[in-house]
Amino acid sequence: MRRALIMLHRWFGLGAALFLFIAGTTGAVISWDHELDARLNPQLYEAATSGQPLAPLELARRIEAADPRVHVSFMPLALEPGEAFVASVEPNIDASTRQPHAVDYNQVALDPATGRIQGRRMWGAVSLSRENLLPFLYKLHYSMHIPDGWGIELGTWFMGLIAIAWVFDTLIALWISFPNRAAWKRSFAFRWRAGGHRLAFDLHRSGGVWLFLLVLMIAVTSVSMNLGREVMRPVVGWFSPLTPSPFDARGPDAARAAGPRLPAERVLALADAEARRRGWTAPAGGLFLSTAFGIWGVGYYEPGRSHGDGGLGNPWLYFDMATGAPAGADVPGSGSAGDIFLQAMFPLHSGRIIGTTGRVLMSAMGVAVAVLSATGVLIWARKRRARAVAARLPAGPNLLRHSLPE
Repeated sequence: MRRALIMLHRWFGLGAALFLFIAGTTGAVISWDHELDARLNPQLYEAATSGQPLAPLELARRIEAADPRVHVSFMPLALEPGEAFVASVEPNIDASTRQPHAVDYNQVALDPATGRIQGRRMWGAVSLSRENLLPFLYKLHYSMHIPDGWGIELGTWFMGLIAIAWVFDTLIALWISFPNRAAWKRSFAFRWRAGGHRLAFDLHRSGGVWLFLLVLMIAVTSVSMNLGREVMRPVVGWFSPLTPSPFDARGPDAARAAGPRLPAERVLALADAEARRRGWTAPAGGLFLSTAFGIWGVGYYEPGRSHGDGGLGNPWLYFDMATGAPAGADVPGSGSAGDIFLQAMFPLHSGRIIGTTGRVLMSAMGVAVAVLSATGVLIWARKRRARAVAARLPAGPNLLRHSLPE
């Protein structure tokens, strides 16, 4: 049994080491993606001029007027002083081809006082330029930039499957780290003075033991981040009833994208009336439109808190794109135990559930995952070399076996 588990752990580690190393190192960086991106690209984050900002809906109209091929798919509804108006856009459907227009950008930054476009970029493009570096790393983290195919997000699925295997491998690693009761203390120890291979072995085994709960949490939340609708919701639904999501109930539909849309002003009026009815005091902070799902969404949070730092995130209200009929809500901390468990997935994965402290912790855990991956490969490579030498020396196997740390 133990030998079989060691083999499973070894082959998963070798197969996934590179991808987990990349995910770990990029995760350590993208915990601070907004701050680093703003430092690299002030033209996308800082207003070029001072002055009274135009209304957010007016700024969105100017984006769409400047390029009728696109519509605004997400926009902030309030800005911090000196902040640029940054909106996401999606291509409209070309009436002649019935296909989305070919557009080489999906994010636009405007000077909020003048409405002048300060910059555009394709978020997630494969590029190491200043404008694209942080989005490139972010998308690399969860998809390895594997191209989509057959209507499937292959990179997202690939990393999601890696995450599922990682969950089981984390449990296996804990089991094999304790070979017997007499040696349990060794599984927590680090031989710092020994250095070399012995230290690498301890960093891998003992480091994994000390960080077991955090590594398991990251692995589980990784499944939710990549395959939430496909895997996590069905699994959680076995144990707890879940409130139906408007996105799950509808599913994406390309034909719906060209359908009628209720004006944004009307959607905001409906949302504000519902927010007052619920007793919410935070202002409307963000508006998005998903044409594929036929849904408007309005989020309620203070300026600068769009990521939901602290707790389970921000509340959102959803409305039918064409009629404005209520389509559901995400209210952090409400619903069944399964609902709350799923609400916690992104805040836990990003560390934002406990604010800046959590983000620092997740950066450190990203480095730790990279170290666990690298040391695992180093241990395998050294043992492989030792076995090769032993095979050439008649008396070698026993001597070499005792020279390797357990």
